[in-house]
Amino acid sequence: MKKVLALSLCLLLLTASAAADTLTLNGTIAAGRTVEVYAPVGGTVEKVSAEVGQTLEADDPLFTFRTNKIYATENGKVTGVFGLPGDTADTVAQRYGAILYLEGDALFTVSASTEGAYNATDTKFVHVGERVYLQCRSSSERSGSGLITAIDGAKYTVRVTSGALIEGDSVDVYRDAARSNTQKVGRGTVSRLSPTAVTASGAIVRVAVANGDKVQRGDLLLETLDGSFDGLYMSGTTVSAGSSGVLGSLNVNQGGSVQKNAVVAVLYPIEGMRVEATVPEDSRSEIHAGDRVLIELESDESISYEGTVTMVSAVAEQGANEVCYKVLVDFTPDQYAHFGMGVLVTTLEESADAEASHVSAE
Repeated sequence: MKKVLALSLCLLLLTASAAADTLTLNGTIAAGRTVEVYAPVGGTVEKVSAEVGQTLEADDPLFTFRTNKIYATENGKVTGVFGLPGDTADTVAQRYGAILYLEGDALFTVSASTEGAYNATDTKFVHVGERVYLQCRSSSERSGSGLITAIDGAKYTVRVTSGALIEGDSVDVYRDAARSNTQKVGRGTVSRLSPTAVTASGAIVRVAVANGDKVQRGDLLLETLDGSFDGLYMSGTTVSAGSSGVLGSLNVNQGGSVQKNAVVAVLYPIEGMRVEATVPEDSRSEIHAGDRVLIELESDESISYEGTVTMVSAVAEQGANEVCYKVLVDFTPDQYAHFGMGVLVTTLEESADAEASHVSAE
């Protein structure tokens, strides 16, 4: 009987000693490193395509910029395209006068005046928007019609919209298609109408036309974004994750403004996942860098991982009730491990010794 009591007491002491050597800490799965995503150019956000907490691949979109669209102001032909995607629009315009030129259907203009008009009150007075008829004074075969677009006292401008005239022609201007002498409202000279210079600001992301293209009023000519691209490299209107990981933060919203080089998102790479725990001051000597540990999910202790302690902080952190030190643990995660999960961290070697003692006692 005494031998049985002695054996039982010995087993209890061994079990108590093993339990005393086992250290279990509360921890959280956290990001060992982060990747910041920067805006390549400034602009307004058109559409947000990702949500915080989402697992992304490198080419998955975060958001799309809204472009500034430039449209044709008249029917005509594109006669020169000098801007390319990635170019800074202002730089192109300074060098070539425009990003592209649009030659309207109206090729000529007439600088006229009411001098030489039929001597009557109504023929000495013209109106903006009025249609007039033109007759070359040196050739009866050249004539046309147009609209009065500007008036400055007795002088006015006619934009030629139809007919056959050549630059330099001296023409009489009439109010009626029959070109009646009593409806003559002046005289002028035909000049070539300069092509329309199409300009914009910001970075060019798309040129929708090519040299020689016919366009209609309202057709899209080009698109730009605010700011400029680095190295004239056009990265497009969509900002992607750039690397795989979990989206930790997204600092944009639909309709909001984004500045070039601003941090628009932060990613947590899966391969950088680690456990962060704290050890009380009186237990700090029981865990060291290089120790093997067992990591168990608080939500499901049947799922566990082996890990290695990579750091035990030498600087104390003042908690709510006690002084503690940060402990970092590396491990290989799987589909069950997620950022923010609570875990239990147990020193592995001591746990193994305790289990061995328990088996031996049995």
